[in-house]
Amino acid sequence: PPPPRPPPTFFTLTNKHRLSYPIPHHHHHYHRRRDLLTMASVCASSSAVAAVTSSQKNGAAATRAAFLGGSRKLRQGKWAAPVARRALTVSAAADERPLWFPGSTPPPWLDGSLPGDFGFDPLGLGSDPESLRWNVQSELVHCRWAMLGAAGIFIPELLTKLGILNTPSWYSAGELQYFTDTTTLFVIEMILIGWAEGRRWADIIEPGCVNTDPIFPNNKLTGTDVGYPGGLWFDPLGWGTGSPEKIKELRTKEIKNGRLAMLAVIGAWFQHVYTGTGPIDNLFAHLADPGHATIFAAFSPK
Repeated sequence: PPPPRPPPTFFTLTNKHRLSYPIPHHHHHYHRRRDLLTMASVCASSSAVAAVTSSQKNGAAATRAAFLGGSRKLRQGKWAAPVARRALTVSAAADERPLWFPGSTPPPWLDGSLPGDFGFDPLGLGSDPESLRWNVQSELVHCRWAMLGAAGIFIPELLTKLGILNTPSWYSAGELQYFTDTTTLFVIEMILIGWAEGRRWADIIEPGCVNTDPIFPNNKLTGTDVGYPGGLWFDPLGWGTGSPEKIKELRTKEIKNGRLAMLAVIGAWFQHVYTGTGPIDNLFAHLADPGHATIFAAFSPK
């Protein structure tokens, strides 16, 4: 028969729970190993339950438990999850904004509130608030003049090429004879454009000061932004009214088309300088002979 067992000995698992289990003699190694494994399993289960319960109560996402401490309480980072959520939200908002170069960091003065703002200002021309305000209006008026210029270059030349109109080319328009001499036309142009540009400049300096019609004082504009007068003469279709999102979308389209028009006018001018013809003539010549009528033919020796 096996030898008698000693009295039971107590092992402390936690501060509140005690488990009574007898320790066998050294002769029974198998029973000792099995009992130790059972004790370790109970410890692990108790610690896991305590960690889950504490995490649910405090709302923490990460819990750090120290098994070697015995009586030490579970430690956890209380504010870890909210900080992570805030960081994810900020990065997601930054990724939604379109930039001129993916992954680039826009300057602080270009926060995306302006129409057509893609964070492009490598020379820092808009770092000064007053300079930024002036440059915004300068780009806007250059975009509008460029769109008018591009339409005056491409449309008459295309219609003349198709035989619908018979108009002179844009680069030879100054050589034609009109109802008066060119000096008189220049003076009239300076007076009319000077008056319009003077009022536009005054509106930039003091917004809203030109909202009253100088001829008919009863006609007044309200709720307009600088550079967007609206009204019957400048917005007859009422596209400049509506939600802020719609207005910003239309203004962004205007800026993007204006930038493209500025590049198109510069390209048409360079084409005439190097080829002696306009862009429509160059296009038709290239379509007729794609292998030889190219930009490189203008620089090749004849």
